[in-house]
Amino acid sequence: MYIETVPNRGSKPTILLREGKRQGKRVTKRTLANLTHWPKEKIEALRCVLRGDAINQQGFTIERSLPHGHVHIVLGMIRKLEVDSLLASKPCRERNLVVAMIAQRLLNPCSKLATTRLWHTTTLASELDVADADENELYAAMSWLGSRQKRIENKLAKRHLSAGARVLFDISSSSYYGRSCPLAAYGYNRDGDKLPGIVYGLLTNSEGTPIAVDVYPGNTSDSKAVPDQVEKLRKRFKLERVVLVGDRGMLTQVQIKALRSYKNLGWISALRSSSIRKLIKQEAVQPDLLAQENIAEIKSNDYPGERLIVCYNSLLAKDRRRTREELLQATEQALQKISAEVKRRTKTPLSADEIGIKAGKVLNRYKMGKHFILEISDNNFSFRRNAEKIKQEQQLDGIYIIRTNEKTGSLSTDNAVRAYKSLAQVEQAFRCLKSVDIRIRPIHHRTEDHVRAHIFICVLAYYIEWYMRRALAPVLYEDEELTENRWTRHPVDKAKSSDAAILKKQARTTADGWQIHSFNTLLAEMGTLCQNTCRAGQVKNDIRFNQFTEPTTYQMHIFDLLGLKKP
Repeated sequence: MYIETVPNRGSKPTILLREGKRQGKRVTKRTLANLTHWPKEKIEALRCVLRGDAINQQGFTIERSLPHGHVHIVLGMIRKLEVDSLLASKPCRERNLVVAMIAQRLLNPCSKLATTRLWHTTTLASELDVADADENELYAAMSWLGSRQKRIENKLAKRHLSAGARVLFDISSSSYYGRSCPLAAYGYNRDGDKLPGIVYGLLTNSEGTPIAVDVYPGNTSDSKAVPDQVEKLRKRFKLERVVLVGDRGMLTQVQIKALRSYKNLGWISALRSSSIRKLIKQEAVQPDLLAQENIAEIKSNDYPGERLIVCYNSLLAKDRRRTREELLQATEQALQKISAEVKRRTKTPLSADEIGIKAGKVLNRYKMGKHFILEISDNNFSFRRNAEKIKQEQQLDGIYIIRTNEKTGSLSTDNAVRAYKSLAQVEQAFRCLKSVDIRIRPIHHRTEDHVRAHIFICVLAYYIEWYMRRALAPVLYEDEELTENRWTRHPVDKAKSSDAAILKKQARTTADGWQIHSFNTLLAEMGTLCQNTCRAGQVKNDIRFNQFTEPTTYQMHIFDLLGLKKP
């Protein structure tokens, strides 16, 4: 922004307040105000403001300051990643509203009503020209987004997936706090409360970049979501060759049997404990030998055409044995109290039903029921450990088995294990979606379409955050070597923080002296760069203009990491 004097023949020059913007190789000028009628001292005061010089405060007023830096980097990344173009190729009101909702999930996630109020406390509404929008218009924009979701996901798949790619898929759920949504149903609630829930499945590429999301009723089991994903990969994304990675609850034996009917479809999963126990009983897996070699590939007639990769982690085995023993001892102590109470109650003895209820609560609390043998009758209670069951479970300590139909030539033994363990990246996505970063919960929307659109907006916000975290990793509490180490360390070993990450957390600064932040505190730091609405002169109808505060060296460093220009 600058003041330009335009000479006029035979009359005094015209003085204009202008703004210059670079568009490609050209610089365009936009006239903001005509200052010709201003007194010279007022023009000079404004010129000093624009230069950043000290001025006489009597002729200059800052009317309002709005946080802008965090808005600038979030919108900058949305445009850099062309997410706005994914929504709609041409600018429109609905696109601006959806972009604003995506940005708000990162800046300060809240309800749609609160969104229309909070985005006036930053420059978000003015940057996208949606300051006059109300919550009803946001709901209409969500319906608009829902009608375009498949098209947007197809574009993301084309951008991030190719033939033969590995895709990760996992399921999560969130409680529903509304009253009338048909998707809300009682099922396995991963939030741990007794509310109805809504299930959603996230599909990512092998690096964890979100591609698509599907929403299901709250009573949907993990395995029932698999057919939808296969159809999506083959028909919508038009991938003739793909490898689907899912956990043992997702790719069950029934689902894998169905997957065999698809040509050129690979899959990677794992066996359940009951199946591993059966292989040990058949001596196909020998725990004693695994202690010497912690990874081995075996064959079994029960799994024709499949590769079974047996993994043994000694540290995991020790941890499970220690945890089991602690739980066994805690259960024994609680059961001993019940036994003492039964012996003490001679005048009003406890019935078998009363004793059973008390013992059942203890076993449910510690989840150790299968490891104890109880003898209950009226006024009599005794218990002992089930040594045989404990021994059977000890055989499984530290053992897990990866199963895949991928040939050795296309997927090595080590990489098959690494591919399965990469599901941790989808779990990380769910943590970001549910935590303070994006806060997909609580869900109150009444219609199916709005619930689906809300979850899709959250996933698009995570898409932006995914890229921002990688670009900003040097100044975040992120392990920059984690991705590289995932494919170089032994596949069975537990992931460990690198020395650089440990040092970063201890020192809380980088080697160059930059302060380390969490993602949210970094956004707050960037928010201190403000847009100031200024007025030159004392009359309220005098000219107003916006002026940004000068970025700090730290804020300039953030712009450089993201590849963005300062405001």
